[in-house]
Amino acid sequence: MLIAPVVAIALAAGGFSFPFPRIFDRTIMVTLLVTLLLLARRLKVFDFLRRGFGNARVGIGQALSGLTFAAAAIGVLFAFAAIAGGDIRGPVIGASMLRYLPAAALIAVIEEGFFRAFLLAGIEGELGSSGALLASSAIFALVHVIRSPARFYLTRFEPMAGTTVLAAYAERMIHAEAGPSLLGLFLLGLVLGEAFILTRRAYCSIGLHVGFVLGAKTWRLAVSGAVPRWLAGPGSVPLVAAPAAWVTSAIMLSALRLWLRPDKQRHRSS
Repeated sequence: MLIAPVVAIALAAGGFSFPFPRIFDRTIMVTLLVTLLLLARRLKVFDFLRRGFGNARVGIGQALSGLTFAAAAIGVLFAFAAIAGGDIRGPVIGASMLRYLPAAALIAVIEEGFFRAFLLAGIEGELGSSGALLASSAIFALVHVIRSPARFYLTRFEPMAGTTVLAAYAERMIHAEAGPSLLGLFLLGLVLGEAFILTRRAYCSIGLHVGFVLGAKTWRLAVSGAVPRWLAGPGSVPLVAAPAAWVTSAIMLSALRLWLRPDKQRHRSS
């Protein structure tokens, strides 16, 4: 709470101007990272990561399999948007995917390493696979929805500035717009977590995650016009917050066992 205002003042003194909520978010992330590193041995962080990212040769195929599965699902949603009368800008889709691919891959590796390889696997012994899947998916959704709508700058040290941001977090969480995004992200978390449980590796989840990020980013740029609310929901990520995406996630969750059956058999035999 007190570190972020100090960081904000230090940045301002150095000529940098960033909204305090962004500094607060980044400070929390860095603090969490440092805490994990300090407690790495006790929490077995690197043991979980080694297991989650083991057998990279098989992992490449799993990642491509996950990416293909996600691309097919996103493609169906784009097709529905075209049928519903939306304006689909085809050239923008390819350009957007190439533009966002490096960032999507980096995000996927970091988040799947934490949420699936470490968090899900770490609490699985206490909660069981189903409990760990639900809990890690809920945390995954909350972390992505908690974003402060407030935008202000610190010009002097204000020790209670962090409290203001936390209050903005809470206000956003109870706002009606947060609900659809929270549900959509929770369902995506279930798909990503189930892929990890079935393969015991993070690679398929990474491929799925890359596909989801590319789909969400591309949708905002390539789809416009009269798109119905069941295809484009509210919030900053309309694709995720729409009922069509929820149904798609539920279908993917049900179909994962069939899609990943060959990978599951290879894992058992290795």
